[in-house]
Amino acid sequence: MRSGPLVLGTGRRRGRGVTAGAAHRAGRPATGGEPEGRGTELFRELARMVTDLAEVQGLRSFALPYPGLAQRALDRTVLHCLDVGETPPKSLPELWEWCRARPADDPLFAVPASLLTPGTTLVHPVGLMPTRSCLEVASYGPDGGVEGRARALLADLEARCGTGERYRRCRRFLARHPVVHQHDRSGPGWSKAVWNRVKDLYGPLPESLLVDGVFLRCISCGLPALPRDGAVPLPGASATGADLWCEGEECPRDGAPELIRDPERAWILRSSLRMFLALPHRTEEAAREALDRAGVDHEALSGPPCAFRLTDTGPEILDIHVYDRLQPALLAAHLTDSAPLAGRMFVVIPEALAGRDGYRETFADALPAPLRDRLVLTTPVDLVPDLGRARGEEKNDA
Repeated sequence: MRSGPLVLGTGRRRGRGVTAGAAHRAGRPATGGEPEGRGTELFRELARMVTDLAEVQGLRSFALPYPGLAQRALDRTVLHCLDVGETPPKSLPELWEWCRARPADDPLFAVPASLLTPGTTLVHPVGLMPTRSCLEVASYGPDGGVEGRARALLADLEARCGTGERYRRCRRFLARHPVVHQHDRSGPGWSKAVWNRVKDLYGPLPESLLVDGVFLRCISCGLPALPRDGAVPLPGASATGADLWCEGEECPRDGAPELIRDPERAWILRSSLRMFLALPHRTEEAAREALDRAGVDHEALSGPPCAFRLTDTGPEILDIHVYDRLQPALLAAHLTDSAPLAGRMFVVIPEALAGRDGYRETFADALPAPLRDRLVLTTPVDLVPDLGRARGEEKNDA
């Protein structure tokens, strides 16, 4: 287990990595530590390639000429293989297969376990789409990658809404409706005003997410699903994780996916917002419900997709940020760069993630020491008790 702060090539990068300013605020030098290995750097580049290629419809044939980003990634993979004595991939389809089969801890990449969970791959073996971990890796970079795009879209929406209440209604709609069907527009609670503000964040269902002209929607998370065998599941039939992929990946398989047989009448939210707004929304709602039951007042924060601040706390600043991330070290690295200068932050994650072996320890070990007392990893169930303990500590220190 890593005992020091997480360092990802800090001497070469600026932006959403651990910047000089963030490192100084966290109480550690802006440079130092071991730089990224070439294999780790290549794994990150492949994550960005997989993420971007998945946005392109009809690319499963990988016809020549390859897109520029894919050709560069292929060229660099070939060079790295030649340097380490590995037989290189002969084509982009073969490289895509490597991204499905070769995990981060493969000797070719040798990504340390302190950064990524061993066994992490970039392409899901069933859905043949980017894994959640791939999107998290691709979001660690100068522009924030996929998550950066989600933040930019939400910032633009907030500016267009004009008032906080309009923005909150629009944001809530996006989080609850990763897919919108034509019949939803005649249902109860539909707001034409909200739809007019957010409809540009939706697009037609891509062919890559259709099976025999049918769109599958996971009944647990509401996100797209795909079967292993390429056949539309029978109504009422349950499916295991080995049979079905959905973007949420961690959903229980206690029923068949919903079938949308007229996909031309449906629209899907942009992928960045599906992953970094819609996916953690269930955890966010559970956290808000826990606060409401306890009578703890709070208000939404601008900027992060799922964040709010407690009110009536006097000079004390208590922020709550909700995440659904599979990679604890990458979550810690992200928070290291974005942690506020003062106050305490409660990082709420799903119960299932918090209970995984090593998740909490890896998260804590990846944080700089000065942040470990200010960032509290918790769950919706434990949030209110953790808040009570923190506020009690503040009173005792006063």
